[in-house]
Amino acid sequence: MNIKITGSGSYIPTEVVSNIDFAKHVFLNDDGTPFPHPNDVVAEKFLEITGIQERRYVTDDLNTSDIATIAAKKAIEDAGIDPETLDYIIFAHNFGDVKKGAIQTDLLPTLATRVKYNLRIKNPSCVCYDMLFGCPGWVEGVIQAQAYIKAGMAKKCLVIGAETLSRVVDLHDRDSMIYSDGAGATIIEATEDEGGILAHETATFTYDEAYYLFFGNSFNKDHDPDVRYIKMHGRKIYEFALSNVPKAMKSCLDKSGIGIDQVKKILIHQANEKMDEAIIQRFYKQYKQTPPEGIMPMSIHKLGNSSVATVPTLYDLLVRGELENHSLNKGDVIIFASVGAGMNVNAIVYKV
Repeated sequence: MNIKITGSGSYIPTEVVSNIDFAKHVFLNDDGTPFPHPNDVVAEKFLEITGIQERRYVTDDLNTSDIATIAAKKAIEDAGIDPETLDYIIFAHNFGDVKKGAIQTDLLPTLATRVKYNLRIKNPSCVCYDMLFGCPGWVEGVIQAQAYIKAGMAKKCLVIGAETLSRVVDLHDRDSMIYSDGAGATIIEATEDEGGILAHETATFTYDEAYYLFFGNSFNKDHDPDVRYIKMHGRKIYEFALSNVPKAMKSCLDKSGIGIDQVKKILIHQANEKMDEAIIQRFYKQYKQTPPEGIMPMSIHKLGNSSVATVPTLYDLLVRGELENHSLNKGDVIIFASVGAGMNVNAIVYKV
């Protein structure tokens, strides 16, 4: 028995927001003082560092559970399964449903429960729960689905990663330009087919790193102090990722028994182009090699950082042949890897 992704789907929001659209924003320092550089300089430097040209936001009528349902329906259809046969729905997100203009997150009932309701699944044995694990949530959800199947507790699982970060950003913080919305979903099931999940690795670092990402006040001191927004210590996250993600990837690959030369693609969390490129360089350096050309597909240039949705969306685009100059064939070995709030890192070695 092997455990594979048998179907995938994604939802890419329709609202395109380019870097130019931030021209009228009033960016401030964390102490509330005006940022010293004009917005065109901010946008130019931002593009140079992150690689993000534009990002996608959901329309006002959609919430995280809505776009997750769309992606889930596509994954179910792609896998060709009856949704009533699902044993688990694992929904990775971080902020729940945040309605446009609201100051509260809505997690009652859980988003996984909402997706099951939206799919009109009657089977009470289909168990639903949410996973709060930062950006690596979808990867961790796949690892948990594998564990359930290995233990004989499940045969089919739906694992979703979805987020609407546009609803929790401080528009006076330049970091708000990084974040976006999106959803990706996959069906994980036991199969006699060759390949599947070959190894996995997960670690949580909290001693010094727990609050590298956190909820904090707006940089605009006139804003309600009781309303919080996603904040981060960018330089610390960058250094943390460069130090720890390549190690996790190497440990995972070594456990799989697969050689570095057999890896066809690396699908890494789309957080920052320069950071991801540096992670890949360090990963290959551990094997005294340089990364092959085209090893790392990217979606961040057009889709931004949609947290838990980046990796499953990237996978879905890749298998559907929608990423220029990238393809996957049966038998190819890929690595999933992610890093995010917690601070958490994880990786999966997977044979298509």
